[in-house]
Amino acid sequence: MIAHQGEWAALTTALCWTVTGLAFEAAARRIGSLSVNILRMFAALIFLTLFSAISRGRFFPFDADVHTWFWLSLSGLVGFTLGDLALFRGYLLIGARRTLLIAAFVPVFTALGGWLLLDETLNARDWCGMALTIAGVAVVILERRADAAAVPRKTLWLGVLLGLCAALGQAVGLAFSKKGIGDFDPFAATQIRAFAGTIGFMVIFTAIRWWPNVWQAAKDYPAMQRLTLGAFFGPFLGVGFSLMAVQHAKAGVAATIMSLTPVFIIAPAALIFKEKFTARAFAGAALAVGGSALLFM
Repeated sequence: MIAHQGEWAALTTALCWTVTGLAFEAAARRIGSLSVNILRMFAALIFLTLFSAISRGRFFPFDADVHTWFWLSLSGLVGFTLGDLALFRGYLLIGARRTLLIAAFVPVFTALGGWLLLDETLNARDWCGMALTIAGVAVVILERRADAAAVPRKTLWLGVLLGLCAALGQAVGLAFSKKGIGDFDPFAATQIRAFAGTIGFMVIFTAIRWWPNVWQAAKDYPAMQRLTLGAFFGPFLGVGFSLMAVQHAKAGVAATIMSLTPVFIIAPAALIFKEKFTARAFAGAALAVGGSALLFM
């Protein structure tokens, strides 16, 4: 087994989510975040099914037991459906900067979930590394330019509540994943999560009669190119490696390393979108990387 396999998988997840974040942002600008949400799940299921057929000789993980199916399906509904719906709605209400800042609390929520559900404990070095990483990520996010328009108080509080719901959804989803995955293949486990999450989205989209918007969005070829790229590095590779991370590392530690995405996104954001970052942003990045290094020790 590779040393610190879970931590390296978490780091790979953060790198994958850097690509997927940029791709989904570009796609959402053209077709809206709701349509991106479900179309990315369809694309991810195609990738996961083909990968499973090639790597395991099975198109679908029918070899998983009831325990695995229950907890991973619950994880998919909580993490993919409820958590991501709250996340994207938070983006619309209070902006990505504020929402991501709230999402920086995911590692803390995940650590608490690991303690309550999995009897995991963290030592002083783990907590110190988590605190440094979260602080560094917060500095990077706060350094981004403030939203152009002021947000009304009621909208701000609703957005904060949705951000907390998104953070809790991701944290609980990770804890449920770790409880259900055991020694099961992480990408087959991701397929179960994605399947449950897709069913959840289908029920919601049917209730709100959103399907005409989805079919119209699917005809936008440039958006679908970006969405497919995001789905490959997000719900397919990224989530697969995230389950590998919680499979081999403490849930809170894995979630902390995965939260480095806002730090990794500095370079491509500067090169692709010409965004400007100050020395304070780079100091925050260094602090986050230093905190993550503690978690590898």
